[in-house]
Amino acid sequence: IFTTDETWVHYYIPETKVSSKEWRKKEEGAPVKAKKTWSAGKVMCTVFWDRQGVLYVDFLRTQRTINALYYSNLLKTHVKPAYRSKRRSIPARSAILLQDNARLTLDTISKLGWKVLEHPPYSPDLSPCDYHMFGPLKEALGGQKFNTDDEVEGFVRTWLSELPKEFFDTGIKKLPERWTKCINIEGNYLEKM
Repeated sequence: IFTTDETWVHYYIPETKVSSKEWRKKEEGAPVKAKKTWSAGKVMCTVFWDRQGVLYVDFLRTQRTINALYYSNLLKTHVKPAYRSKRRSIPARSAILLQDNARLTLDTISKLGWKVLEHPPYSPDLSPCDYHMFGPLKEALGGQKFNTDDEVEGFVRTWLSELPKEFFDTGIKKLPERWTKCINIEGNYLEKM
């Protein structure tokens, strides 16, 4: 199984209240902090990964969103070659992709010889990117300031490359338990796991 999802990466994401806390003496009082907002500059980041690590990362610039035609082309021209290159011991025809399913995308996936793991659309509880990867990524981005798309891409690529293999393995291994819990609660969102 390999999975994918996308997220916006902003040029600036303020630190969370928890990450910006500091130890102070009672008599010093709380520090005065200006309210910080997210920046307007952003890049759409799409990550394809499996238990062994990242297969491919795509960055869509110029404030566009991903449509089925763009995504299908991405699968054919970038993801399939990356999969073949990085997972030589695993036949491409045995690949199972966990992702949201647009009709054109499903046709492309079928032509590539991959299977799709069926799941309800817009299911963050069943997307390893949502429940396992993007939270820590956003946490790492907290307080960072970027001026260009290249800086954003460089940071994300470095962050992903420094993750241990166990991180990816754990994210995929959580899927069966999450899947079972979603079925048991009839598709309602999971609060915490």
